[in-house]
Amino acid sequence: MPAQPPSQPPSSHPLTLAPDRLLPADPNIRAVARELLTQMADAPIISPHGHVPAEWLAHDITFTDPTGLLLTPDHYTNRLLHSLGGVELEQLGVPVGSELSAQQSRAAFRLLCEHWHLLAGTPVQTWFTEVFHDVFGVRVRPSATTADAIYDQIDAALHTPQFTARALYERFNIAVLATTDDPCSNLEAHRSLAADPTWTGRVIPTFRPDAYLEPARPDWRALTEALGRAADQDVSTYAGHVEAMRRRRAFFKACGAVSSDHSHADADTQRLEEAEAETLYARALTGRIDTADAARLRQHMLNDQARLAVDDGLVMTLHPAVYRNHDSGAFTRYGADVGGDIPTAVEFTRALQPLLDAYGNADGFHLIPFTMDETVYSRELAPLAGWYRAVYVGVPWWFIDEPDAIIRFREATTGSATFYKTSGFIDDTRAFCSIPARHGIARRCDAGFLARLVVEHRLGLDEAAAVARDLVDAIPRRAFKLD
Repeated sequence: MPAQPPSQPPSSHPLTLAPDRLLPADPNIRAVARELLTQMADAPIISPHGHVPAEWLAHDITFTDPTGLLLTPDHYTNRLLHSLGGVELEQLGVPVGSELSAQQSRAAFRLLCEHWHLLAGTPVQTWFTEVFHDVFGVRVRPSATTADAIYDQIDAALHTPQFTARALYERFNIAVLATTDDPCSNLEAHRSLAADPTWTGRVIPTFRPDAYLEPARPDWRALTEALGRAADQDVSTYAGHVEAMRRRRAFFKACGAVSSDHSHADADTQRLEEAEAETLYARALTGRIDTADAARLRQHMLNDQARLAVDDGLVMTLHPAVYRNHDSGAFTRYGADVGGDIPTAVEFTRALQPLLDAYGNADGFHLIPFTMDETVYSRELAPLAGWYRAVYVGVPWWFIDEPDAIIRFREATTGSATFYKTSGFIDDTRAFCSIPARHGIARRCDAGFLARLVVEHRLGLDEAAAVARDLVDAIPRRAFKLD
């Protein structure tokens, strides 16, 4: 018998948001969770790690169509549509910046709605439900038969003054929004915002030097030369490379940056002797470095980023262990960062020891490691944060920023690291309109976890309320030095 297609719900189903969504099923705990949620539900959003372009806000753009705003930039959604429905990424406007006609944009949005029932139970469906319902007032569940009506409703809204980039920023009650930026960027959009007397928000750049610390890359020499030009620094020696990094970091900090962001195959930070670092660096510039030595040099360079952070005060975030561009065909076709990345296992305790031995208790140094490998939270990251003054555990993100994983994170880390040695929620998104939904989910999960501690008489209600407020304000502000 041939396989039957998945059943679709009736097209007339309403799209609703239950007031107790994601709160604990136990009525006693749920009642406390409701009360705790009031402590943080309306607090301004602090988003210290994300990918929304600063240009959107600098130019206060009007978004051209629903697909370009909601779907194309959201690789969480694109990867599932690719997997579940055989959708080709170009049908969704990938890579970002591709031209889509009005007809193609509508067809892409229709693909999302046609596959809506296959997203059941995923955070993607949860995020989109809140975006559709709360941001755009959609009241009918997406499906093949409702797709065009929903598209038209959203499209009409986007062409009103209430839906420009700045209007949405204000509506979402965002206090801080960080972008992710290349070390050679002139940060023109950030400087434009800072000089604009009509702008009252806070959008800050993040220094992202990954590619410049990977000597095995075929384009590494070209990147290094570009870094030298941007810093006005001779980079023919490793000492010159470090100085160029120092200058660019200082420029970013002067433009409002509070952190640098790093992602490599592992978390290793073993130092080399300075003479060996110079030798390997010179070999890398000529393209004659092998993979093993390139990895050793990269680990030394990452360690030096921590040394620079001690001096300049930028918070160092570290999220290793992702197999980038796992699907080589998709990478060839669409480029990087389109959703084809897959997590791998990672080890932190030994890998970070050289860095933490040198800087783990240094005044002013903050290191925030993130991971998609949940096995290391209770075994490694929480104990590291429970000892080293510098270490703050990064809250779940990317593949594990869904409700159950957020609860597992609190269970795994609170005992050893406390709430106060964590980072605050990280939305890590290019999908601008999903920011309040993502933060709202985290707040509901945290309210539920705190409520359980209250009901189990492990916390007083007043203590839990104080923690709830701090989780969305004092804790991320302290971890990222936002004050």
